[in-house]
Amino acid sequence: MASNVGVIGLGAMGMGVARSLLRAGFQVHACDLRSEILQAFAAAGGIGCATPAELGAQCDVVVTLVVNAAQTEAVLFGEQGAVAAMKPGSVVIASATVAPDFAIELGRRVEAAGLQMLDAPVSGGAARAASAEMTMMTSGPAAAYAACEDVLAAMAGKVYRLGAGHGAGSKVKIINQLLAGVHIAVAAEAMALGLREGVDPDALYEVITHSAGNSWMFENRVPHILKADYTPLSAVDIFVKDLGLVLDTARRSKFPLPLSAAAHQMFMMASTAGHGGEDDAAVIKIFPGIDLPASNQA
Repeated sequence: MASNVGVIGLGAMGMGVARSLLRAGFQVHACDLRSEILQAFAAAGGIGCATPAELGAQCDVVVTLVVNAAQTEAVLFGEQGAVAAMKPGSVVIASATVAPDFAIELGRRVEAAGLQMLDAPVSGGAARAASAEMTMMTSGPAAAYAACEDVLAAMAGKVYRLGAGHGAGSKVKIINQLLAGVHIAVAAEAMALGLREGVDPDALYEVITHSAGNSWMFENRVPHILKADYTPLSAVDIFVKDLGLVLDTARRSKFPLPLSAAAHQMFMMASTAGHGGEDDAAVIKIFPGIDLPASNQA
């Protein structure tokens, strides 16, 4: 079982995962571009590393919690990447949301370097990552699971094993993102209509969350709208990327996804209007003349 675990990327999810691993008793190494984040992690009992290679040389299991495929490529195979420094047989848990084809090729390359890999995207948000209750959608060889079962158990409340081949985890994750993105977009559309029609926004939220029209995303994201607080927990541009992956995957097999395409356009409009770095609930800003009463923004 692993004793030294590395986490590359201390963003909203990565910091929660790293702290969960610390609580579980692992010696946790972390790498992030932001020195102040690494200092805060070191103060909590972790070990900061200047490069992915420095981290990889010391760890039996390395978890990548970066934003996309390009960042995954950079931290694993770029200059000072982790893979070249890792001991043979060590495990990469690749947790960025990426195209399934990328996950398949990444697994091939990691294994060619004498390592093991799990295709293991995650879901649940920062709060569930911090409490070790997030969901992991994983796939990969049995030997890779056996080498890091304790790490997976310390990271997540649900670890779904979806097959022996890399790519299956990423396929399920992008389907999850299809639903998440569409649900956020339609929640924003519903609230925008309610505001346009003069419905009290707090009352609307209360009714919907106790009615058949509710969804997890409506319940979770609409409070950001009610408070007019768009501090990013998951940004608009994340869904520009993730719904783009959904549509790219479907396009290759000529499979129609009309709702995904409409939601993607909504996030694209919000990003183009300058809201890409804001919380994904800011997609509501594409609707004209949508203003909350002053009492909601206090």
